Amino acid sequence: MIARLSGTVWSIAENHVVIRIGGIGLQVHAPSDVLAQLDGAGQPVELFTHLHVRENELTLYGFLTEDELALFRLLLSVSGVGPKVALALLGSVSPEALRQAVTQEKPELLSRVPGIGPKTAKAIIFHLKDKIVAAEAAAVPMLTDADAEVIAALTALGFSLVEAQAALQNLPRDEDLPIEERVRRALAYFAKP
Repeated sequence: MIARLSGTVWSIAENHVVIRIGGIGLQVHAPSDVLAQLDGAGQPVELFTHLHVRENELTLYGFLTEDELALFRLLLSVSGVGPKVALALLGSVSPEALRQAVTQEKPELLSRVPGIGPKTAKAIIFHLKDKIVAAEAAAVPMLTDADAEVIAALTALGFSLVEAQAALQNLPRDEDLPIEERVRRALAYFAKP
């Protein structure tokens, strides 16, 4: 199985990117928000991938984070949700918003995505609610009081919760820094080109 790709962007199309690895170009389908974050031809890229096998086709799907990949695989476990629908959903809704829609049982948020009707939205919620709640419960102890303060400071400055969590994940975990310094380093994360 191909779990991860690292190479350079060869070309970007509407629904996929071609990644050059050595002299080979691999076509990887990705959500629209992932494609929008890629820097263009010749730039380095690293994606977490899922190889989808069908009778007559092998298709790669790529994501910037392991979290997006895990959600993609969870969505594929729902009857009636194929790779295209899962990709459309992840391209339209952030992972955090998807989790909230599922845990708060709000199918109307999911059915706004093209290709997902009310019946499919309810099926997604029904099949994934327990899995997502269990995963969130397991992840909660890793958030320290200092982490919560950094997230609160960043969201007070206007960053979304998803952005604040991404900045927090990029902070060094082995250093015991004061809150002010952690916030400063998190802000430096956003200043990166």
